[in-house]
Amino acid sequence: MRTILLILMLGIFSFNAAQSYKPIDTADYLERKNFLANYTKDTEVFNKRQKEKYEGKTGRELSNSLSRFQKYFQEEVKSKNFVFNTAFNKYVNTVVDQILKSNSLNFPNLKILVEKDNTPNAYCMGDGTLVVNMGLFYWVDNQDQFASVICHELGHLFLDHTIKTQLADMKFEKNGKEEFKSLVSEQNNKGEKAYQIYKRQLYKFSAEKRKQENEADSLGYVYYLKSNFAKSEFKNALVMLKKFDSISPKVLKTETYKQFFDLPEHPFKEKWLQKEDFSTYDYSHYKEKIDKDSVASHPELDLRIKYLDTQFPDQNITTKKVESSAEFQVLEKTARLEFLPNFYQSEDFGVGIYSALQLLQNETQETDYYKYWLGKNFEKIFEARKNYKLNRYLDRVDPKNQDESYQQFLNFMWNLSLDDIKFIAEFYNKKSL
Repeated sequence: MRTILLILMLGIFSFNAAQSYKPIDTADYLERKNFLANYTKDTEVFNKRQKEKYEGKTGRELSNSLSRFQKYFQEEVKSKNFVFNTAFNKYVNTVVDQILKSNSLNFPNLKILVEKDNTPNAYCMGDGTLVVNMGLFYWVDNQDQFASVICHELGHLFLDHTIKTQLADMKFEKNGKEEFKSLVSEQNNKGEKAYQIYKRQLYKFSAEKRKQENEADSLGYVYYLKSNFAKSEFKNALVMLKKFDSISPKVLKTETYKQFFDLPEHPFKEKWLQKEDFSTYDYSHYKEKIDKDSVASHPELDLRIKYLDTQFPDQNITTKKVESSAEFQVLEKTARLEFLPNFYQSEDFGVGIYSALQLLQNETQETDYYKYWLGKNFEKIFEARKNYKLNRYLDRVDPKNQDESYQQFLNFMWNLSLDDIKFIAEFYNKKSL
């Protein structure tokens, strides 16, 4: 472990000295090929086992449903969205092993993957495939908070939630068909009655999924305690994740736009910051027919925190603050350096520019590296604007669902002319050479 840590730290120190960090290479064809071969073999055995467990039509439909999802997942792995044999993979494996051993648990053919995704999330499939997003290393405060998320996902796995969800999906669809058949003889308000049936079933189905989240928290907390992690950090992880998403909530200041876009031979224009006026737009005519909170697959984090407070009051006992270990700090820093390449990989070029500006505004190191990715993303935005495809890569302003900082950014981007975008792209691409 010390050797791995030393190599990682030397890599980071070299980067600071030479500003030459290179993103993690995903062209690991052999590792990906081996994983897919084992995944295909193991999931076929798993699906067969489920088919035998649930006899008849249910077993066949369940097996087919699992197989369809697994084929989709294989395509995701082929698309190079995952990394293999990195320090991230080694670390997650170590944490999982610690939790399994501490709780005397075993799952045959458990597979662990790290995805190049900046959202602070992880998920575990019923066949024993655990996926951890790289962004989780960036957003949580320390190794104990990280472990709490892993414990939660293992809770889902050992409670067999994936299979239960698949069965509930199948039942939901079957019940829907049966209830809708009863509408054939209806003469009046058939559409509204059909909607009421759908809404009733959807609420019931979503309530069950929220229940699963609470169950995974409960069992995950038990796993967490037996693994000797700090009690308070399980809840603290939820508090931390409540603040963040894939885009940092840090406000992008007006001065930042002027600092990085007042360029030689292309001065900053105040009109770039003009905002579209939504003050006269009347939203009152719009009424959501389905309550988002009622159909959300994950309950609001506030509710999950409240549930933990009720079930496990001992976690609120004040304990010494958990400091991030040296090893975790290195991984957090690497995840931060992978942030912009990950957005570029997923073709989120607009968000990539917004995040690059946030990093340039708040960081004093690696500025040349962030400017490099600023130029690369602007180049892609230029190509999209030129080919009338900008909507694919840049959001429209949505006052109801975006904070003011992001709205300002989107106004700025849409106010730029094609020539403006081209000049900015060329400036930062040349500056990065």
